[in-house]
Amino acid sequence: MELHEGGALHSFQAIKVCGNEREVWTEETHQLFLQSSQGEATCFLPPEADSVALLLCAVMPWLRSSSSSSTGQCLSCSPCQRECERTAFSFYCAVREQLPVWLLEEMRSMEVFCWDNGSPRAFLPSEALLYAIVHDHQDYARYLLNRYSVGALRAPACSFCCCPGSGAPHLSVAVRYNRVTVLGMVMEALKDCGGPAKRREYLDGRGGCLHAADAGKTAVQLAVELSHPECLLQLLVHGARPDGLEVALQRLVSCMVSERQQAQRCLDFLLLFLAKPPLLPCLRDEPQRWQGLLGNRVFSWLCGLAPSPLLLQALRCLAQSGSDRITSLPDFLQPHS
Repeated sequence: MELHEGGALHSFQAIKVCGNEREVWTEETHQLFLQSSQGEATCFLPPEADSVALLLCAVMPWLRSSSSSSTGQCLSCSPCQRECERTAFSFYCAVREQLPVWLLEEMRSMEVFCWDNGSPRAFLPSEALLYAIVHDHQDYARYLLNRYSVGALRAPACSFCCCPGSGAPHLSVAVRYNRVTVLGMVMEALKDCGGPAKRREYLDGRGGCLHAADAGKTAVQLAVELSHPECLLQLLVHGARPDGLEVALQRLVSCMVSERQQAQRCLDFLLLFLAKPPLLPCLRDEPQRWQGLLGNRVFSWLCGLAPSPLLLQALRCLAQSGSDRITSLPDFLQPHS
């Protein structure tokens, strides 16, 4: 099971669980066991897997354990709550297996429940959309966004997310998993969110659990940090604030050779949407280094010594018409700082 492509999590192996069987995820020496046996649910996590557990619990709430407990036991207190965890896990597996949309919606509305404030309730569309994003179930994501529009982008309920009031994590999850197609669907749905100001507020929000790895970061900053240029371009074209220039520069010089092209594209896309670049101390402290990397014209512009290059200005106008206008250009016209 691919839980995270290109970030802190890597490839996991999954053994499908049904009834009293066991689901096992392994990552080298890290193991996560979720065992269901005669109604007893137990979750074991190694102490060094905290960052792994946080992301897993964000999309699989039945794994959530008490933060104050060192035993690692899940908070399954009653048969009804354990049954909710079992059905929620079945729904997660069904989305992962890319089952048909009609079947998933039937499960969500009639068979699957979350435990919320002492009683069971059905999964919200926004919670189902998170599963669809994680597993790239594009048909299901399209249905949820077409059927519920921006309602599918609301923040999950408190029982689903560890931190009450922490905001909607859909953009961050789509960027982290590099779900470019689903992110495009989300951008279309945001056209119905009630005006440009509300759309920008959502795009520039810092959703997700406050203690997670993505806490305090916008979707744009996360795309830059993970070197996901296609996601970044989608966000910028639809009005997200072009943050993260300094991170993009540092990423360019610190990434591996195999990642440099993607990091370069992220920097180029940021430059396209920066009307006035911020003054960065790193450029002033090491001018020769950055001048060699960026070229004289771009370096002078970033330092406030010259206007932006004419080609950059032309590409900026083109990019504001849609992301496809940039990606369809021949290579010699692609932005290369």
